[in-house]
Amino acid sequence: MKFLFTQLLYFFQHKTARRNLTTLWKFFAFLLLIICIYSLCFHLLMMYEDRNYSWITGFYWTMTVMSTLGFGDITFHSDVGRLFTMFVLISGVLFLLIILPFTFIQFFYAPWLDAQESARSPRKLPESTEGHVIITSIDPITTRLIEYLNRQNIQYYVVTGSPQEASTLLDQEYKVVVGAPDRPETYRHIQVDKAALVVVTNDDQISTNISFTIRQVSQDVPIVTNANQEHSIDILEFSGNISVYEFMKMLGESLSRRAYGVGQGAAVIGRFDDLLISELPVRYTAIEGMTLAQSGIRQSTGVTVIGIMYEGKFLAPNPHMVIEPHFILMLAGSTSQLNAFEEAYPVSYTQDPDKPQVLILGGGRVGQVAAETLAAHGITYRIVEKRAIRADGPHSESTILGDAADINTLKEAGIESAKSVIVTTHSDDMNIYLTFYCRQLRADIQIISRSILERNVSKLHMAGADLVMSYSSLGAGVIFQLLRPNEVSLFTEGLIVMNRTAGVDLAGKTIMESGIREKTGFSIVAIRSEERLNVSPHPQTELKEQDELIVIGTAENEKLFTEL
Repeated sequence: MKFLFTQLLYFFQHKTARRNLTTLWKFFAFLLLIICIYSLCFHLLMMYEDRNYSWITGFYWTMTVMSTLGFGDITFHSDVGRLFTMFVLISGVLFLLIILPFTFIQFFYAPWLDAQESARSPRKLPESTEGHVIITSIDPITTRLIEYLNRQNIQYYVVTGSPQEASTLLDQEYKVVVGAPDRPETYRHIQVDKAALVVVTNDDQISTNISFTIRQVSQDVPIVTNANQEHSIDILEFSGNISVYEFMKMLGESLSRRAYGVGQGAAVIGRFDDLLISELPVRYTAIEGMTLAQSGIRQSTGVTVIGIMYEGKFLAPNPHMVIEPHFILMLAGSTSQLNAFEEAYPVSYTQDPDKPQVLILGGGRVGQVAAETLAAHGITYRIVEKRAIRADGPHSESTILGDAADINTLKEAGIESAKSVIVTTHSDDMNIYLTFYCRQLRADIQIISRSILERNVSKLHMAGADLVMSYSSLGAGVIFQLLRPNEVSLFTEGLIVMNRTAGVDLAGKTIMESGIREKTGFSIVAIRSEERLNVSPHPQTELKEQDELIVIGTAENEKLFTEL
């Protein structure tokens, strides 16, 4: 009942709605006048035929004829009466069956639906609202970010100027506020001055407009935005207190840094104070073919192997597990420990300068950035691009014009001798296809693929990708770290970092006795005790009740850990 009252209140307070209702009532009054005139004519014609009927009968006859029901119980006997009947019938079809429905829909039903949608979506937030995140666009990055915010119970609101879009987002269980993103009143109504962060990921022109609009209301609220073009960075930064990122560029760099020969060791994917979380492709390292126990990683460097990624799955480490070439070790340790690891287990990688070591499938922005990063590390590469306009870019000398799905094009590019393939097209469908195709051609090649949507990551791993970088996860991770700088955000798929207090149940037990890894699949990578962070704690470390445990595991096991 309250919801109906809200709809009615909006409906009758809206100027356009009131004007529409006035027009509709005028049309109804005109119809009533026509019916009265026809009823009067009915009586006059019946008197002409020496027949008498009541006024109610006159209205009854008029309504049945105009509505084309025509029961036939009352009819004229004269030609004049029959002509009048035909006229009433035609005008009834016009007014009741054609004009009335369209008038009702346009001036009442459609505005009523708009009122329903507007009543569902608030236009203001309570003045007590604070610490929330404001999002001005729904895209892969913000969709992923919202998952992070929900996991941490952080309030957020998506701003949209369209009630229809708001209704769609509400149906998808997003929190929405209706308001034009380029009007200062919108941000006053949603308490922008008390917000923790505003996320603006529209195109560069709209993002600039929104940023300046927000600054009219609040000079202090932090804003983070994505620049699609490099020359837009200075413009977007002009409004002040704004973090501008080029997520496409970051994605290209991240993809290329995971290729063999670029990092020459472990690549950092997460950070928490002195704790670093890294990933290491096993191929070309000294530990390839050993068991974890034989490798002696922890004993010699202090670095903890917290898990193994294989075909997109996170495997708990086992001392007797043989380290296969396609494994990716997940390592946790301090900077000095990881440096010691790289000295103890160097990557033995050599390249033939006459042959490309990396193929980049797709010469778009991500592919171009990946090429620049590889060139900076002295890695030879070839770009495969089927659009001539892109093939004539800055890396034209290293670009093969052709279809990456054509085996002859791939052979010309060097698929038979390359050590890595980076798939960078802007279509997840194409990325899955090319990943599977390359895996069928070369079972031993490293395949690194880009993913637009997080839901396609597992499919890319099934198709044969060794590593998948999600554009949405990378962008959301960067933004979330601005919001929670003391939280660990991993720029890799499927893994999450959580923290919790040890509590009474775990107090007095060692890490090994707690059975956290066995029960939940999560590994303790650090313990904060009395403001001191113990990185890669020993399994015999005794837990205290107030210790903060920092753990890493898979998203599907999150519930097991929270219920522990």
